[in-house]
Amino acid sequence: MIHIKSSQTVILVIDDEPASLEQIAAILEQAGHACHCAQDAAAAQECIERATPDLIISDINLAGHSGLTLCDQLKQQFGLTDVPVMFLSAAQTPDIIRRSHADGGTYYLRKPFDSQVLLELIGKARLARHLSAAH
Repeated sequence: MIHIKSSQTVILVIDDEPASLEQIAAILEQAGHACHCAQDAAAAQECIERATPDLIISDINLAGHSGLTLCDQLKQQFGLTDVPVMFLSAAQTPDIIRRSHADGGTYYLRKPFDSQVLLELIGKARLARHLSAAH
């Protein structure tokens, strides 16, 4: 059996809608995760400088930015290469799931989402990162 350290998972959530940030943060904090919220690329960078996240959750359509491009840029930074990215979006474009995986996304969850599914995917991403670090 694999045991993951019980320390808080630090999750960076990037979404330009304050209501979405509040909803996601409430779910994550209730589940015992440390949540840092950013509404744009500059705020996301500030959060990363304060604490390296264990996971990034990002909307795909951000005001003035593509969440896909932003997360690709963030993952190029030292210390973030292996950080899993989950896209959480209402985007309806036909190939969005394929594109999100091609841009380094681990999971894609469509809005509106089920909070239990969100937490399940976070657990899977956390376990996968732990297993890859062990090798």
